[in-house]
Amino acid sequence: MNKEIKGYSKLSKQAKIEWLIGNYFEDPEKAFKQISSYWHNEAEIQKLHDEFIENTITNFYLPYGVAPNFRINNEMYCLPMAIEESSVVAAASKAANFWKDRGGFKTKIISTTKIGHVHFIWNGYPENSYEEFTEFFDSIKQELILRTQHLTKNMVKRGGGIVSIDLVNKTELEDGYFQIEARFETCDSMGANFINSILEEFAAVLKSEIVHSDLKDKDVQVVMCILSNYTPECLVRAEVQCSVEELNTDSSVSPDEFADKFLRAIRIAEIEPYRAVTHNKGVMNGIDALVIATGNDFRAVEACVHAYAGRNGKYKSLTHASVEDQIFKFWIEVPLSLGTVGGITSLHPMVKFSNELLGKPNAEKLMQIIAAAGLAQNFSAIRSLVTTGIQKGHMKMHLLNILNQLEATEEEKVKIIEYFKDKVPSYSNTVEIFCKMRGIAAPSPVKKKNS
Repeated sequence: MNKEIKGYSKLSKQAKIEWLIGNYFEDPEKAFKQISSYWHNEAEIQKLHDEFIENTITNFYLPYGVAPNFRINNEMYCLPMAIEESSVVAAASKAANFWKDRGGFKTKIISTTKIGHVHFIWNGYPENSYEEFTEFFDSIKQELILRTQHLTKNMVKRGGGIVSIDLVNKTELEDGYFQIEARFETCDSMGANFINSILEEFAAVLKSEIVHSDLKDKDVQVVMCILSNYTPECLVRAEVQCSVEELNTDSSVSPDEFADKFLRAIRIAEIEPYRAVTHNKGVMNGIDALVIATGNDFRAVEACVHAYAGRNGKYKSLTHASVEDQIFKFWIEVPLSLGTVGGITSLHPMVKFSNELLGKPNAEKLMQIIAAAGLAQNFSAIRSLVTTGIQKGHMKMHLLNILNQLEATEEEKVKIIEYFKDKVPSYSNTVEIFCKMRGIAAPSPVKKKNS
């Protein structure tokens, strides 16, 4: 078998698949059946999916669920969530139900500015004067704006465009390292292509203008031109609040005890990075599920959010809580760079479905909806952790996954789910009950050999 190939990308889809399954699978017929079973039955939609990325051979499905009853700024929403992890949609729905009769989620946009950089080396520093270079840069700012008007005119019409252009001296970190740092408003688009195109034009202007400058050393090397996915100035806040006595959860703890334990749990996530990472992962369960469902870039959002959580030199909780005058408050401020136009938002059928389900929000409204989802997810997680424990609910949601692995019949599923109605399932006790129901011996646990 030859597992090396040249020109793979130039092959037809069928030829790509034939080479792949012929070289990497013991049963090519079975592998082809598996691949083709995930093709869309409408050829046009499958062709659309094939053209989203390179070397496409099939589709990879994620479950798409909805979390109803979200009251956000007094509007009711049903949130689309694309995620493979059990209990996430249930937790979001439970939090939505809890808060809808307690005022719901209140959200606001703090800022929507995005940032990009031209990273370059000026080899004339420090021999030449930095002040002299600053004067040169100030003199070409207008040219930077003029030479990019063909790129910004449509965005300006929509209320966006270039917000600021600055020279940043980073020579204390790297010899001769400078940046052109630009801020942008991109309205309802995420803006990556818009920003990167402008930055590349900035670089061209910088190189052409320095040649005609009075600087003694005109040696500028542009390293790269790229937007930053760290967008701490593209910020949204979501909050819930109610009186402590309204924290009548479905557990044995009193509202006062619940509030005390909840605040302590948040405090631990603020001071202990080991807990903060898991805490924030729970926040992102809610955020990512909506980011994916609405066709946005969850990798960029994840990278930005986690950088923001460590912005002060220590990784901390994204959410915060307080009790003042017997009023419980729980909130999040989170950077979310999102788009509702461009990319695959007008192409992917389920992305269009999601945006219609949400009432066709603009980028700012989508930021607020998604921030509320992250806060809801975190509230449910903390509520479980400080009351019943997280495994009771999580394992009950995971029970179906275990039963499917065991290839249980529908009748067996009903009986086993009923059995665990008042018990916490685990993999081992589920297998035990399943085997007993079928009248077969349960597998013996595998003993580890002494090393």
